[in-house]
Amino acid sequence: MSQMINLKIDGESILVPEGTTVMDAAEQIGIHIPRLCYHPDLSLEGNCRVCVVAVEGFDHGLASCATKAWEGMEVQTNSPMIRQARRDIVELLLDNHPKDCQTCDRDGHCELQNLSYRMGVRERHFEGKRKQFPIDDSGASVVRNAEKCILCGRCIRVCGEVQGVFNLSQHGRGFNTVVGPANLVPMDESACIQCGQCVSVCPTAAFLEQDHTERVWKALGYKRSEKHVVVTTAPAIRAALGEAFGLPIGTPTTGKMITALRRMGFDAVLDVNFSADLTIMEEAHELLHRLENGGPLPLLTSCSPGWVSFLEKFYPEMIPHMSTCKSPMQMQSTLIKTFYAKQKGIDPKDIYVVSVMPCVAKKFEAARPEHTIDGMPTTDAVITTRELAQMIKSYGIDFHKLPDGEFDHPLGASSGAADIFGATGGVMEAALRTAAFKLTGQNLGNLDLTMVRSANGEIREASVTLAGKTLNVAVADGLQNAKILLDAVKRGEKDYHLIEIMACPGGCICGGGQPYPPMGTYTLDRKLRASRAKALYDIDSAKAIRCSHDNPEIQKLYADFLGEPLGHTSHELLHTHYTARTPRGIR
Repeated sequence: MSQMINLKIDGESILVPEGTTVMDAAEQIGIHIPRLCYHPDLSLEGNCRVCVVAVEGFDHGLASCATKAWEGMEVQTNSPMIRQARRDIVELLLDNHPKDCQTCDRDGHCELQNLSYRMGVRERHFEGKRKQFPIDDSGASVVRNAEKCILCGRCIRVCGEVQGVFNLSQHGRGFNTVVGPANLVPMDESACIQCGQCVSVCPTAAFLEQDHTERVWKALGYKRSEKHVVVTTAPAIRAALGEAFGLPIGTPTTGKMITALRRMGFDAVLDVNFSADLTIMEEAHELLHRLENGGPLPLLTSCSPGWVSFLEKFYPEMIPHMSTCKSPMQMQSTLIKTFYAKQKGIDPKDIYVVSVMPCVAKKFEAARPEHTIDGMPTTDAVITTRELAQMIKSYGIDFHKLPDGEFDHPLGASSGAADIFGATGGVMEAALRTAAFKLTGQNLGNLDLTMVRSANGEIREASVTLAGKTLNVAVADGLQNAKILLDAVKRGEKDYHLIEIMACPGGCICGGGQPYPPMGTYTLDRKLRASRAKALYDIDSAKAIRCSHDNPEIQKLYADFLGEPLGHTSHELLHTHYTARTPRGIR
């Protein structure tokens, strides 16, 4: 048990465990110390100095985020000297920042803007030379705008510490310091895996997703005789979209989301959950086929495009272990331009498919050349949850007053197993539910396989016995954890049959395209992850059908169109391949 120490903060005595930082101690008595470089899930830098406090015995301020409290310490968090020091720091950052708040994507969600307002900064005092760097908007997923960077280092730390990619670092010195990939090559030519976690943790707009909203507005402007515009939504969207409209974190908004999309003018509103069920049918059979007939084990899940990109760049020797299943998004888009087109009597060339995703990397995935049919992309545009929220607001829709709508059919019905795809461990749990049925002929007595659930950025391992077969499984979110698992497999230290890997901590619920959380909370925060995950698990538990193989529309699709899992037609339409990639920056 930690030793307790006494200190005073703004004259109030407080007892805290040894090792507590001054910032955390102050929070315990209701004092919020401003910060910019600090992030609770990342290492402590103390480089922005916005969180400085006055400590008795020191003639200069100390960074409260990186200073641990000691016995008898006396701290002032709001002395005149400290308030002026913080204001000076913010004013200097602001005066070296572009003057485009009203047109900036982060307007209203910018931590620098919010801090400036709170500190009463109403004018710029230090006009002069301002840093100027070109915008790198050449990438399929991530846009880098170094002019808006405040050098807080959050992006560098999340890319290295959480994702294990280490793509970003500081280049140059002094006024010319800039954050970017090695040799400042374009993002898509670097080691970047397009996960968008840099976008999530950036306090300003130095990193953003590539905007597809204008593509979608243009498509919605077509006459119905010209284009049939279809939108399809991922599981994690319904657990987070409401946050953009002031609803509590973790509020499911499936029905309102459907109605909003229909009012925006989409000709059909379909559900990627349908193809999540389809993914499980193919992936579970793929696992069983490898177990019974031989094949590279462990089988690695393939739903997360950031993880796929990571594998291709850093572990190409493990490509044979990857499931060949397309992601649910790509399965859905492929079916829309084949099965759905045939059902509706529409030429596939006249269908425009918009996918709403929590994931920035989905934009890169949609642009991959293997995801085409007769030379046309299966997914025409990908918008993130943030982009959808902006479009709904732009349209003038009052989200709170919307009635609940229902998905269109076909490709609109799903089981509860599909909903939990959005949370770490969900793909594993859904796959095991179906694998159990295929091995035993009956569903598991308890469908809640909590041993593989995780929203805390950790590795989960379990052994599951089905029909006398013991399956060793593992789940990892955050690619630093993926490296630990893959390295253990390569060294022969672990013997797994199935591994689920999600690029983002917590899974898709905390993808790089999800809403920016309220000021003062963070996208990697455990409570936020747990609340969003709970929304999906609650949807699952409330459904009458909770296993992918029990979805009657999936059964009908195989009977009428696909034939059987892993059959000729499903292999042609629903499976893909991967390519080893060597980034310019790490040659």
